[in-house]
Amino acid sequence: MRPSLTTTHYWTGLLLTVFILAHLANHLVALSGIPAHLAVMNALRVGYRHPVVEAVLLLATGLQVVSGVRLYGQARRQPGPSAARRLQIFSGLYLAFFLLAHTGAVLSGRVWFGLDTNFYFAAAGLNTFPFSLFFVPYYFLAVTAVFLHLAALHYQKASSIFGPRRARRHAWGIGGLGVVVALLILFAFTNHLRGLPIPARYLRTLGK
Repeated sequence: MRPSLTTTHYWTGLLLTVFILAHLANHLVALSGIPAHLAVMNALRVGYRHPVVEAVLLLATGLQVVSGVRLYGQARRQPGPSAARRLQIFSGLYLAFFLLAHTGAVLSGRVWFGLDTNFYFAAAGLNTFPFSLFFVPYYFLAVTAVFLHLAALHYQKASSIFGPRRARRHAWGIGGLGVVVALLILFAFTNHLRGLPIPARYLRTLGK
């Protein structure tokens, strides 16, 4: 029996949420310096760069995007979605775009440019004008979209358990945390807003 779109979206989303939150935690470590970030990244890579694990994550990403877009198509035919549902839909659409773009960029960086897609790969666009005009909002919206998507889901699921008012406060807290995390990551990846010298090999990805 084939799993439903909702079931596929739920389980692939759960798997990707674990990976994404670990990834964001790794980015926050950069507040303590690039060596600390690289050390944690290398430890995590033992798990997620394993060929089987990486294949599962790539498959989950594809299924998450396809199921999400199809669920959006179904939602469009339903009248009057709630504000939480609309937030879930639009944050999910941005995440679908980001997952495709970011995964494609990382794979091309590794295969086409032969790079170690580490801290400097992510930081290159953030610290190089005029590319920063795109990459700063691109990453900020991606991180906040993760938390807003979770906040919208939590509100819809938790309202019947905690009541709408408490669930709404939880959702605001989750969304607010996302904004803080996004700003802290940008702060870390721009050398505390002072700018960061990027090795020339990583600037090649920007055509420089």
